[in-house]
Amino acid sequence: MVDIFTDIIIDRPVAEVSTYAANPDHAPEWYVNIQSAEWKTEKPLKLGSKVAFKAQFLGRELAYIYDITEFTPEKKLVMKTAQGPFPMETIYTWEALAGNRTRMTLRNKGNPTGFSIVFAPFMAPMMKRANMKDLKHIKEILESGR
Repeated sequence: MVDIFTDIIIDRPVAEVSTYAANPDHAPEWYVNIQSAEWKTEKPLKLGSKVAFKAQFLGRELAYIYDITEFTPEKKLVMKTAQGPFPMETIYTWEALAGNRTRMTLRNKGNPTGFSIVFAPFMAPMMKRANMKDLKHIKEILESGR
């Protein structure tokens, strides 16, 4: 089991941070490894929505579809994918802090299968670094008003 937790404080209101982060159309802007996001269901994001992502990780192109399994605006978003060698659950949470600041957490949990099991111990630290880089990037985007 791989379970990675990262968080960051963003100097923007929780409504702004969560609205931006929960919109799959923005994922290629702030996720270093995500190249594209394609809606498989109607917008806006809601329980049951499906979004296809294409990403690059460890020199390999990955394509997967996330199912939105939980969504509470301004609080929590849970996405799961069951296909591929590394079924994954991604969880965002947002917490309003004093001074119109937001704590955003990014958690990835998954059980590698097949050949991926061999690489799981090496993937976890790499995923943690990538997640922290992504959180720093979304912080920079939102705080600069881009």
